[in-house]
Amino acid sequence: MRRMPLSPGSVWLTVLLGLLVALTPLGTDSYVPTLPAIAQAFGAPVSSVQFTVTTFFFGIAAGQLVWGPLSDRFGRKPVLLCGLVLYLVSALACLGADSLAAIALWRFVQGLGMSSGPVIARTIVRDLHSHEQAARMLARMMVVFGIVPIAAPLLGAQLLVWWGWQGSFGLLAVVALALLASVGPGLPETAPRSNGAVSPARIVMTFAQILRDPRFVAPFCVMLGVQLGIFAFVTNSAFVLVEALGLSAREYSFLFATVMIGQIAGAWFTSRMVMRLGMAGMLRFGTRLAFASGAVAAGLAWGGVDHWLAIVLPFMVFMFAASCVMPNATAAALSPFPGNAGTASSVLGACAFVFGATVSMALGALYDGSARPLTGALALAGLWSLVAERLLMRRPGLA
Repeated sequence: MRRMPLSPGSVWLTVLLGLLVALTPLGTDSYVPTLPAIAQAFGAPVSSVQFTVTTFFFGIAAGQLVWGPLSDRFGRKPVLLCGLVLYLVSALACLGADSLAAIALWRFVQGLGMSSGPVIARTIVRDLHSHEQAARMLARMMVVFGIVPIAAPLLGAQLLVWWGWQGSFGLLAVVALALLASVGPGLPETAPRSNGAVSPARIVMTFAQILRDPRFVAPFCVMLGVQLGIFAFVTNSAFVLVEALGLSAREYSFLFATVMIGQIAGAWFTSRMVMRLGMAGMLRFGTRLAFASGAVAAGLAWGGVDHWLAIVLPFMVFMFAASCVMPNATAAALSPFPGNAGTASSVLGACAFVFGATVSMALGALYDGSARPLTGALALAGLWSLVAERLLMRRPGLA
């Protein structure tokens, strides 16, 4: 197989890295429609079946901290291949699982393996580019990424009809095989192998150095705000739109896809404008738009407007804004660390996941049968990003 061109305009590279970044939502969104069928097949309560989602998230969290440092030591390609093989093995094991406990265990392994995708993909972008060039490439990857939350639930539901609860695991196995077939012969190494030793103490020390560096902390804080808004919508919107506002599951799926179109549009806009406005300009624009959309959503909900449009339209704008912020903030956070790009990528993903999971649990506890907690979280998320951009990113030496 001919080697792929390592240029920002390479469609092959953009699609591959975009799919790698999208692995974790693929593992969730294609699986969720099968939960009732799994509960019925094993005669288990819903709470027990939902634990298989929890173990998957635990696997993702653990993997975020492992793959980056390993890739700094052994190279991007061998570590990515290891993660993809782990992901494939777990998908095949879930296909043949004969108990819910086995599925829960292999879902943890699956999260561990699939988390290698986003960590290594971000690292490869940093190996090839920095600053605005990296932001443009990350934005193009987000266009590909945005298709997965739209297509995965639809595919998962259809496979459930055709092949039962095993269908989603069959889909994941096919995707793993396709990625292995592409990465193995087609992806050259983008980072030289390090001779440094890998030890827990060394990894923790590097983590601490990155977390103390304002060149990482400032863009991470900006990005964290919009990510918390996304976590809030993904984990809480079904309760609001279906339970509180009375929409059907099918209507909710359509509206969810509509919101994700905002993300795709924002990523396309960013890829076109970042070289003209620069990362700093895109971050200023994105954080202002995120704050405005969050404030509108909260104002409507707390003002008593109980209509799905009052939630969907502001969230679609917020997703557009998030796609202006995230590629640029990610590029800014990783650019100062060419020698530890993998470790910095791990810190970026792990910290965001921990904060996002915390927000998800808080919204679950605060849910009161209305859109007020959800939209209030969105307003606070937009405000967080705006304040972080103004107070942290405008210091000398930063974006």
